[in-house]
Amino acid sequence: MHVGLPSAETLQGGSFKALVVTVLLSVFMFPLLRTVGLRAFSMASETYTSGTHSAAFVTCPNDTVAKDLARGIVERKLAACVNIVPAITSVYEWQGKIEEDNEVLLMIKTRSSKVPALAEYVRSNHPYEVAEVISLPIDQGNPPYLKWIGQVVPE
Repeated sequence: MHVGLPSAETLQGGSFKALVVTVLLSVFMFPLLRTVGLRAFSMASETYTSGTHSAAFVTCPNDTVAKDLARGIVERKLAACVNIVPAITSVYEWQGKIEEDNEVLLMIKTRSSKVPALAEYVRSNHPYEVAEVISLPIDQGNPPYLKWIGQVVPE
């Protein structure tokens, strides 16, 4: 006796197609449905879903550029907060030479969904030929602070 899924011959016309469609939708829609479900649960229970927010980092040549970028980012609601960290030293390779420069670091807290718009704003307003804009998802943090980021920065 053979036990398992029924063959195409045993299922009547539409039943087999319905089974195939159901299986395919289940497989391909699961990641999307899981994300939507986790976000809904997070909102209802006031818990944080890992990766909803990101910390982005941008280096600037001086305080003036750093403050101008930081203010523009917050005014445009691309981030809830930008910390300006003075006096960092960056060592990097540029055009075949090892360079060492004093810079200012921006630490930017935002929604992960805003990172592309944030990067575009920085590229358009930064004096460097290649502006550094990198981000990391926030896994955990102080729940009231993470909630505040979500309230300040629209989806």
